[in-house]
Amino acid sequence: MTAPLRIATRKSALALWQAEHVATLLRQAHPGLVVELVPLSTRGDEILDRSLATIGGKGLFLKELEVAILDGRADIAVHSLKDVPAELEPGFVLSAILPRADAADAFISNDYATLADLPNGARVGTSSLRRQAQARALRPDLQLLDLRGNVNTRLAKLDDGHYDAIVLACAGVERLGMAGRISHRLASPDWLSAPGQGAIAVESREADVRVGELMAALDDPETRIAVDAERAMNEKLGGSCAVAIGAWCVVAEHGLTLHGVVGNAATGELLRAQADSKNDTPVTLGHEVAAMLLSLGAEEFLKPQR
Repeated sequence: MTAPLRIATRKSALALWQAEHVATLLRQAHPGLVVELVPLSTRGDEILDRSLATIGGKGLFLKELEVAILDGRADIAVHSLKDVPAELEPGFVLSAILPRADAADAFISNDYATLADLPNGARVGTSSLRRQAQARALRPDLQLLDLRGNVNTRLAKLDDGHYDAIVLACAGVERLGMAGRISHRLASPDWLSAPGQGAIAVESREADVRVGELMAALDDPETRIAVDAERAMNEKLGGSCAVAIGAWCVVAEHGLTLHGVVGNAATGELLRAQADSKNDTPVTLGHEVAAMLLSLGAEEFLKPQR
């Protein structure tokens, strides 16, 4: 009898949806495989009164899940790839990256159709410095206010009148069956998402051969190429949630095109760069775009902004 495969996951509705999705795909790919969920609470879920930049970054959503793998309570962890730091802890790998969903950001408002339609001084909720920088570049008059919590919590705060609009990831809203709440998509190349946004990643121990073999059936080569370029750019820039960095890689028959942006959330200043390469050199492409951004003066924007 093959041992069950245990998935460590956060307890939010979106995290559980993503873990169940991976479980379903695994059962389909490997008939007879028993897959179990191991729901856990992370510090990133528990500390909601401060921005991620001030409490340690997006890695706070991973640590408890990685510990569960190391101590044998779980075999893999499922994450939104945009929450996975550019550099993994030693001994861990992303053993599968699923086909990417909508990578755009979602502008959500009960009263206004687009960011441009908001009245002067409107209150927009987002704790992402990347989103704040791009919103301020377009609308310097807006009040950009912190917004933490899971998708349902953030939507409830909008509905309670705390904000005139909020910005979330389209993929998360759509996965929870609430695509109708999206007023407008904020999409590339004018608006860049977080590196890896829209993709679900499976993390496991590099030495776990059995898991690596099971995950191979779920890995999407095209998505992996795209996010490898985006994450390489982010890693070269020292990206974290304490700086405003966006990336979007287009995979086409002729090769790759990577768009990158570094911004200042306080001023709305943005630096942009893009480059092309062959499909087999995503990491090199990421480093090239990072170097272009640095040559434009991005280093000044890469100092922690919170």
